[in-house]
Amino acid sequence: MSKPRVAVVFGGRNSEHAVSLMGAGSVLDVIDRSKYEVVPIGIAQDGRWVLAASDQRFAIEEGELPVVDTSGAALALPSGGNSLVAYDPGAIPVELGAVDVVFPVMHGPFAEDGTIQGLLEMAGVRYVGSGVLASAVGMDKSHMKTVLAAAGLPTGRYVTVRDRDWRLNRELVLKEAEEQLGYPVFVKPARAGSSQGISKAHDRAQLEEAVEAARRHDPKVLVEAAIEGREIECAVLQSPGDELAAASLPGEVKVEGGQEFFDFEAKYYPDQMSLTVPADIPDGTAEELRAMAVRAFEALDCEGLARVDFFYTPEGRLILNEINTMPGFTSLSVAPQLWAATGVSYPELVDRLIQLALNRPSGLR
Repeated sequence: MSKPRVAVVFGGRNSEHAVSLMGAGSVLDVIDRSKYEVVPIGIAQDGRWVLAASDQRFAIEEGELPVVDTSGAALALPSGGNSLVAYDPGAIPVELGAVDVVFPVMHGPFAEDGTIQGLLEMAGVRYVGSGVLASAVGMDKSHMKTVLAAAGLPTGRYVTVRDRDWRLNRELVLKEAEEQLGYPVFVKPARAGSSQGISKAHDRAQLEEAVEAARRHDPKVLVEAAIEGREIECAVLQSPGDELAAASLPGEVKVEGGQEFFDFEAKYYPDQMSLTVPADIPDGTAEELRAMAVRAFEALDCEGLARVDFFYTPEGRLILNEINTMPGFTSLSVAPQLWAATGVSYPELVDRLIQLALNRPSGLR
């Protein structure tokens, strides 16, 4: 029998383009070629789909972030069919064959937010990770917090700054944030990840500047009250049957590079952060946190995997910060490290996610 064909898709039209490549490089390094036929596909920053070039670079080299090499053959995935088509201007399109499952190692808008999931649903192709709605809600931090709060999960205080309100009533928006949240606050794009566009503000001038910085990534912005506490993270993995999803051991993340918070450099550059697994918290708190992580996963109707981030306050409270439906996925990223410490190695994790995708139907499920 032929081996299942797995398309590993990476890149995308957003500021997390390089993060996607780093994760895809790790997946391509460990995916079992004796078990799967692998097709690496890049989505360029202008939206073109291409077969990955043989010398495609996936890692940060000499401080330079990787980008999709567009020298490979251009690709299309026709709606209503799961066969890839290669084409070049003036040439007859060549069908490359059916794809059994897509592994979208992608983050941010036009990727992790339900858009590529919707494209794959229309084409009838199975894929790794959450569906359209869970991906969209998980990407939009404002709606995510609404859903989590409705599920009875504790979240921090925040104000959503929408584009029209900022353009027409800036002073009113600033006053509302100050009155409801005080200082300091964290300001972030509502629909971005990898700590892109995040700032900490201690007064009105910094707040206004921070909103403008976040708006360069997304016209919708979140202003959050700063929470004093340790950052504890937990990974969640869908179970193969009808059982509840499983939660990893919780781990504590600490910034080691001198940054004021867990920013892009702390996440992706060497020696900028540390992860302690299991986190040094009481056993009862750890079990409560794991149960809350699964509840968050179920509340959003997630599938495949997720990472759920918490604050553990000095008073012993757990506050859910956010859920990430496609977390950073290099072998050294937090979610894979949490699973490795829990007993699931990175190659096993990649294989389990592919098997979960292969064994579920496409479309409504």
